[in-house]
Amino acid sequence: MTMTLEKLTSEAYHDNLQAALIQFDPEVHKLIAKEYERLQDTIQLLAAENQCSRAALAALGSILQNKTCEGFPAARLHGGSSVMDEVEGLAIERAKRAFCAKYANVQPHSGTTANQIVITALLRPGDKILSMATSHGGHYSHGFIDSITARFFEIESYHVNRDTFLLDYDEIRKQARRFGPKLIICGASAYPRAIDFAKFRQIADEAGALLLADISHLSALVMGGVHASPIDYAHVTTTSTYKPGGPRGGLILSGKDYDRRIKTASGETQLWQLIEKTTFPGIQGTPYFSNIAAKAVFFKEALSEEYKARQVKVVENSKRLASILLRKGYNVLTGGTDNHLMLVNIADNSSHLTGLSAQQCLERCGIVVDKMLLPYDDNPNGPSGIRLGTPIITKNGMGTAEIDLIAELVDTVLSNLKSSGHAIDQSVADHVRGQAKDLANEFPLR
Repeated sequence: MTMTLEKLTSEAYHDNLQAALIQFDPEVHKLIAKEYERLQDTIQLLAAENQCSRAALAALGSILQNKTCEGFPAARLHGGSSVMDEVEGLAIERAKRAFCAKYANVQPHSGTTANQIVITALLRPGDKILSMATSHGGHYSHGFIDSITARFFEIESYHVNRDTFLLDYDEIRKQARRFGPKLIICGASAYPRAIDFAKFRQIADEAGALLLADISHLSALVMGGVHASPIDYAHVTTTSTYKPGGPRGGLILSGKDYDRRIKTASGETQLWQLIEKTTFPGIQGTPYFSNIAAKAVFFKEALSEEYKARQVKVVENSKRLASILLRKGYNVLTGGTDNHLMLVNIADNSSHLTGLSAQQCLERCGIVVDKMLLPYDDNPNGPSGIRLGTPIITKNGMGTAEIDLIAELVDTVLSNLKSSGHAIDQSVADHVRGQAKDLANEFPLR
């Protein structure tokens, strides 16, 4: 006799998903719980991470993940795609509003994939790309020697000024004229100052190049109005969607140049059409519709006044932390920051310190940062710097008083590292870790 199961409502079907996981795979559930406790009990000073909302998490864990339908809305290869067309359409419209863009492609699986789509769409193998050196703040996908970008295109890097560690737009202009790139990439993963997208567009126009702005690290600030937008300066703009506080994934945007005609082997194609053809079938197969739904949720959040006000606070917190570290004698590159991150040359404070030793000891004490190779870094012992960021602590409600305490805790750890650079007195580590945990628990994950 066949057992008939009761049909559930969507709410009942999606309810208590963690309970289903506990029952079927307690090992995985324990690891998820372990990561939750790690995040809740430590101070996250990571510039490349953020936290998506519980509403976005709910969309990520939904039945939408089961749907396969390659192609774009109203032009799918698979049946049963009408609801997915609505989901993707909603995400597109909200993304366009959030960035004041005329075109948005929400299908890329990551920021790196978004870059690969755009580069493949605009260039042919062997074409020239001028991009920021990885060691000076550029992203690996922009042309690092081991990246797929460097495998198929001729890469030349521009650098920050050796004395100021700032972008020298006059030098970049000279380099572009000499090199003759077909594409210039701007945007960075480790640059603490504002980027002048208008100047980059002037340079690109003078060199006869297209301009790609990768704003993965700046997109929250752009949506919040605290950093200039590249949307109408760059021909194409890309970003990840998790760094500004959404789900894992990527996004491709365009402003006034979205319908620019681009020469191809078979004639001319509008820019947005070329990007979509390269997305599918060029680079990706089916989109991740649970992620696209979560992107839609996130873009709704990004349009709120609360989100915009938080981005102002992110920068305020970042500037305050940088200024305190400067007063304590640390070499904060460029003398401060304009955005959510700062770079600190740890090796300048002691010959035995490296970014790795600082990262490891801080993490033992409940403070999570990134080690970082700095511009013109020639330390034989390894990367000299660390990168600190304020998006997560700001998301969880921390402000001026908490930034002051965090600066004291960071200084306590770094000033107590022993000569090996990898050891710290257990009593100091226990004290700082306890204070870090208390502070993190006072501002729980939101």
